[in-house]
Amino acid sequence: MSVEVTTLTVGALQENCYIVRRPGAETALIFDPGDEAERILAALEERGISTVAAILLTHTHFDHVGAVTPVQAATSAPVYCPVREAEILANINDYVRFPGFGPFDSYVADETVAGGESLELAGLTVDVHFTPGHSPGHVTYALREENTLLSGDVLFMGSVGRVDLPGGDWPTLLASIDGLLGAYPDDATVYPGHGPITTLGHERASNPFLTELAHR
Repeated sequence: MSVEVTTLTVGALQENCYIVRRPGAETALIFDPGDEAERILAALEERGISTVAAILLTHTHFDHVGAVTPVQAATSAPVYCPVREAEILANINDYVRFPGFGPFDSYVADETVAGGESLELAGLTVDVHFTPGHSPGHVTYALREENTLLSGDVLFMGSVGRVDLPGGDWPTLLASIDGLLGAYPDDATVYPGHGPITTLGHERASNPFLTELAHR
């Protein structure tokens, strides 16, 4: 089955927000609306999307959730948040540790995910994987039938998520990536939280941060 993914790179930290739907469908999902709510909403209108079935968050760093509240208010979509980070989303300004960013609107999650769930949303099956290491509750969303991963800040083209923020841990992050590499084929498309689209196979073969895995 096919899927249409629109990438909107938003905000000062160039975060990737994704709009995902069946080709031509009027119902869609939004992943990680980090900033520029008006631009995200305009993209929905331009594509004839009348319904957002859910807003799904990989984690709650401010660059990934800064537009959650205004986008939710405009669409009435339920917000799915990693359970271990729901407190952060509900009190987001208490966790913004970098000067010059915010303030942001907090949001109390409508639904929480912990990993292991299989969600039926917008005509898509979305599997949830617990992938901590960059943040304590980070999850990766997988469209298994479409061989597609929305990896947030776990895995990037040629890089991986930083582990020097609160709750970050390198062995944990490496184990999370190893789990994805073991669960999905090399041709699985990876839509990361920053930077270009890639594949698991490309990262397995060339990502310098995965050297430890290559020698296992």
